[in-house]
Amino acid sequence: MTGQSAEARAAQIRLAVFDVDGVLTDGRLYLGPDGFEMKVFHTRDGHGLKALRRQDIEVAIISGRASQAVESRMAQLGIEHVFLGVDDKLPCFEKLRQRLSVPREHCAFMGDDVVDLPVMREVGLAAAPADAHPDVARMAHWQSHRPGGFGAARECCDLLLAARGIDTAYAGN
Repeated sequence: MTGQSAEARAAQIRLAVFDVDGVLTDGRLYLGPDGFEMKVFHTRDGHGLKALRRQDIEVAIISGRASQAVESRMAQLGIEHVFLGVDDKLPCFEKLRQRLSVPREHCAFMGDDVVDLPVMREVGLAAAPADAHPDVARMAHWQSHRPGGFGAARECCDLLLAARGIDTAYAGN
């Protein structure tokens, strides 16, 4: 797939995997004095993830942090492939894609920091939010205009849907 445009790569995606902190959130951690953690998610990202699922694109979450807030949000969205507290994301990704029988070139991964690079190197479409770490931005085949937590994932979802010829305004959002 060397030399293919991001749109051509996007047209082949059957599994879209997203990091959480810095992609589905703005990357900041909100911790109360008792250690209670809160995260802020953008509703547009949620609509995008649901739209992918309605178009038979599998959606997964792989995050380095375990978080009850993420578990709750993904349950609300009906995302069943949720892997939290994952130190090394590549083996987790490999197990998932093998279980789902999806070749690497039919997988997308959206990440924002250097811990995401090993997976990004292995997928057909490596995506990053606008405010990704510079090394991640250089590695990405495609980069959103919006920063993480502010609709970056939705932009990626819209790219995947548009590449299939699906009008994102009518993708069932």
